Amino acid sequence: MMAMTREQMDRKIDEHFGFEATDDVEGVLATLAPDVEHDIVGWPTGPTHGRAAARAFYEAMFADLSESKVACVKRLYGDNFLVDESIWSGRAPGKPFGLDGKGQPLQFRLLHIIEFAENGYIKRENVWIDLAAILTQLPQG
Repeated sequence: MMAMTREQMDRKIDEHFGFEATDDVEGVLATLAPDVEHDIVGWPTGPTHGRAAARAFYEAMFADLSESKVACVKRLYGDNFLVDESIWSGRAPGKPFGLDGKGQPLQFRLLHIIEFAENGYIKRENVWIDLAAILTQLPQG
């Protein structure tokens, strides 16, 4: 298997983030391999497998978060994988991560570990979310 170039990996993850920014579930799913392992650390279902299983996460996220912007802080690259540290910013009109957002502005760090398949699809997406930052911005009670 030929290793993807940094530019190819950047294009795919930027395409993925672009679909997320416009709440385009079908677009996001199209960037994933059909048998993707989708692991949002701390998400109640745990890791899921396949596009259909990943759909539920994106539908919930797009209902809970809006005006999504992702700003890359740093990327590290390896053979057909990248690690992306980013800052997510937007609003929380729903109940992100079970917290009442009340439409408030929100900003938090994300760490993505992305593995790519031979055909360039994302075959594994592992996401770590700075829940402590979210809890300080969306106090409950």
